[in-house]
Amino acid sequence: MLTHHRKPVCLSLISTDLPVWSVVETAGTLYQKDTDRFHLLLTAPPLISCEIVNSQNPEDAPLQKRSSAYAPSSPRILWLEISPYRVIMTMQGNAQVSYRHFWEQGVYGVSRYWLPTESLQPNEPIRLRNFTTAMVLTGQSLPEHLRIEYELWADKVQLGRYILNLEIKH
Repeated sequence: MLTHHRKPVCLSLISTDLPVWSVVETAGTLYQKDTDRFHLLLTAPPLISCEIVNSQNPEDAPLQKRSSAYAPSSPRILWLEISPYRVIMTMQGNAQVSYRHFWEQGVYGVSRYWLPTESLQPNEPIRLRNFTTAMVLTGQSLPEHLRIEYELWADKVQLGRYILNLEIKH
C-alpha cells in the first residue's frame, strides 16, 4: 500500500537550554507505507558556506575585506521514517554535514553525524546518543503533528535538551 501526497510542511528544532533554534517551511511528499507507517521526503534549504580571508600584515589590508559565500548546487534531502513507535530522520546531500537520528520513547537511540570529507577521515561518523523523553504523533488517517522531546548525550555529558516539532498541513 504505497500512496503519496504532496503537503506543506513546517519542521522546527529548538533547544530548551541552549540558544539553538531552526525552522524549515517547505513542501514535502508523504508516502504511506502501511496503515501506521509513513515516509516524509523534504528538500532542505542549503547550508551556505563562507570563506573569509584575514591577514595581520598591513600590506595585505585589501585582503581583510575579501570574503565569499556560496550555496551548493545540489539539494540536501531530509527523509523521515515515521510510525507511532519510532522515528528515523536522515539528512544527506552535496558533501556537507549529514546525519541520522533514531528516536523511540524511553530508549537511548543513536545519532550519527558525518562531516565533510576535508574535516575528518571519510565515512567516520561522530556517534552520539539521544534519550527520547516524549514522542507524540497525531492525525486521523495521515500524520498531522509529530513532537519529539529528547536529550543528546556524548558518553556521560549531556549536550542539551531538544524538541523536534513537525506539522503537516492537509
